[in-house]
Amino acid sequence: MKEVTVAVVGCGRIAESAHFPALSQLENVRIKYACDLILEKAAKIKEKFSKVEQLITDYKIALSDPEVDAVYVLTPNYVHYTVTMDALRAGKHVFCEKPITVNYSMSREMSDEAEKQNRMLNIGVCNRYHKSVELLEEMNRNGKFGNIYHVYCSFRAFRSIPGLGGSFTDRAQSGGGVLIDWGVHYLDLILYILGGAKLKNLTCDTYCEMAKNMKEYKYRSMWAEDTKNTETGVNDVDDFVTGYIRTDKASISFNGAWAQNVDISDTYVDFLGDKGGARLSYGGKFTFFDGSTLSAETPEYEIPNMYLREDADFINSVLTGEKTRNHIDYVLESARLLDSLYKSAEIRKEIEC
Repeated sequence: MKEVTVAVVGCGRIAESAHFPALSQLENVRIKYACDLILEKAAKIKEKFSKVEQLITDYKIALSDPEVDAVYVLTPNYVHYTVTMDALRAGKHVFCEKPITVNYSMSREMSDEAEKQNRMLNIGVCNRYHKSVELLEEMNRNGKFGNIYHVYCSFRAFRSIPGLGGSFTDRAQSGGGVLIDWGVHYLDLILYILGGAKLKNLTCDTYCEMAKNMKEYKYRSMWAEDTKNTETGVNDVDDFVTGYIRTDKASISFNGAWAQNVDISDTYVDFLGDKGGARLSYGGKFTFFDGSTLSAETPEYEIPNMYLREDADFINSVLTGEKTRNHIDYVLESARLLDSLYKSAEIRKEIEC
């Protein structure tokens, strides 16, 4: 079995909870480096995952190592561009977590560089490997819905701003708030299920209302709480977003909230077709509603680990040269969508895409 040697840059939450466990299970993967600016974070990873061989704080050590075939870029959003471009220019294949980077023009540059260097560049839009999403995409392709004319999605939660005052809420570092953090997953899986829908026009509004005074913000729990900085930090990103999108396949409407004063979590996607419809519970299963029989069915199926499947597919693409479903070529439209939505919100007008 041919082996792929990887270096992982960034040893935070997504690395520890998703990619190191997945890479550790893949027999044809050698994890030569775990890299983080904070050496203690990389050391924690090595203690937990014995497959990791070396710890470094400078990712360029890995880039200069001819044994390294591929680099995982699992850093904060604003670092994606620099590390990925450096890795591609060093002749490495790259897996970069979502979002591609903080704006569409830089994402386009990353795509162009991957093509120039003839290297794989995959993006961590993991829901494309979720079994429910796969089944819905297949059902749509096979005409089960008839014509899907509209999709509605909700990704709303009660006072869940992550790492308030830290990199999550600093637009210069994150590129945005709930739209770029949560919305990218929902909107990307919608475009994927629709069969690569292309944008026509859209309108969007964003709000930063719930933690204007960070010191007084109340919450029950906070993702990445260890990174919060409510004393001197920045909060200039969207905690609520709403919008309407027209594509060449269907219209899409959505509402998203990191934080709202309604203590209900609404995380689902509705697909409305003229023959049938479905409600997908985000991260879980879906129910299909048949318009001809007026029946409802929630199929029974196992949901494998989507990160393991995503990483296995990337490693295979490095070996074969075959582009997979989350190759950057197929994800750029999602990046263009996010960029366009933020531009519409900024000028408070509908824009043509």
